[in-house]
Amino acid sequence: MNSSIIAIDPGYDRCGVAIVSETAGKPTIVFSTCITSDKADEQYLRLASIYKQLEVIIKKHKPSHLAIETLFFSVNKKTAIKVAEARGAILTLAGLQTLSLIELSPQAIKIAMTGVGNASKEQVQKMVRLTVALPKTTKLDDEIDAIALGVTALQTLHLEKLKRGIAK
Repeated sequence: MNSSIIAIDPGYDRCGVAIVSETAGKPTIVFSTCITSDKADEQYLRLASIYKQLEVIIKKHKPSHLAIETLFFSVNKKTAIKVAEARGAILTLAGLQTLSLIELSPQAIKIAMTGVGNASKEQVQKMVRLTVALPKTTKLDDEIDAIALGVTALQTLHLEKLKRGIAK
């Protein structure tokens, strides 16, 4: 049985989400979106909104794993704290839904997608478009980042299975 992964690029303003599975040995995008929260709301209401929307997606698609980026601290500490809070809400949801967790650093995703740890966002996005079939609709950066995370998480799962001798 193939695993499906919900990959989440955490944020409090925009949260990229992708459901990724493997079909005939290739990554397939089952669903993707970018969740937004109301900028007029207080932070706790924004987190609740993201949580509820993700809960609906998880119940609909029933992934076995949740992949999330590790926190990257930027210069803006206020933003980093808000993203950390969003990440905490997402991890809580993963725990309550008993999803297996895959945490990957932004650098690991860049290496997996491009072979270079300091690749630009544009280079990663180009490789995503070359790796998986995307719907023709325009995707926000956060959504494409979630797809890259999902593809990398699938590769990670496959490597873990190979190590345990259960993959072909």
